[in-house]
Amino acid sequence: MASPGPADRVGGVDPEALWLDRRQPRRGRPPAHSRAEITAAAVMIADTDGLAAVTMRSVAAAIGVGVMSLYSYVPDKDTLLELMIDHAIGDQPAPPTPTGVWTEDLRTLARGQRDLMHRHPWLPAALPERQTLGPNTLAFTEHALAVLEPAGLGGQDALEAFSLVTGFVAGHVAYEVARSRAAARAGRSARELAQAQERYLHAVAESPNHPRLSRVLAEPARPVDADATFDRLLAHLVDGLAAARGTARG
Repeated sequence: MASPGPADRVGGVDPEALWLDRRQPRRGRPPAHSRAEITAAAVMIADTDGLAAVTMRSVAAAIGVGVMSLYSYVPDKDTLLELMIDHAIGDQPAPPTPTGVWTEDLRTLARGQRDLMHRHPWLPAALPERQTLGPNTLAFTEHALAVLEPAGLGGQDALEAFSLVTGFVAGHVAYEVARSRAAARAGRSARELAQAQERYLHAVAESPNHPRLSRVLAEPARPVDADATFDRLLAHLVDGLAAARGTARG
């Protein structure tokens, strides 16, 4: 097969060059820094100040090198983001061995993802930008497939189920983080803000223009509990996957 010409090449991160390149170290003075060090510095900036604060200049300043020196370790910001995502995904305890009860194991997996994304609140926004899968991501995907194996799903269906759960967790954490930041800007706790929202909706529901909302709000209110809310919504998702699997078998 002929090598691709310039017209055949596309932009983006080359996964082979990023994850499989095993070239020998360059001759001369050993590098003063490592790619892992640079990645850790970028992750720390994102954890503290958000993803938008991560630039080649800010990372170079964090490790004490010039911007141009940084490009000898990481060729561009897209590559840096790939390294950051995989580094963050590796920042969690080794997952427990699947028990064989896939619905419970999937809930455990999702709770672990939620904890991870709260430690790295930029991660939900970064995941849609991911172009390739690094070693930590591959290892976690392998674990997810082991969790879903007893469900009897086909390979592609299992990957889609895993993606569905990850998307739910990312969206939910993004909402939780945004609510916490909104509460902080307002000088109130997330619980206080939620209670204020509940009082507002009750006032709105007194209007005859919202009969269905009025009926819902007339029901006993659920306690404001972030963990309980996450578990309840997760249960709907996992139970839906289980029901769909049962329908497919029927």
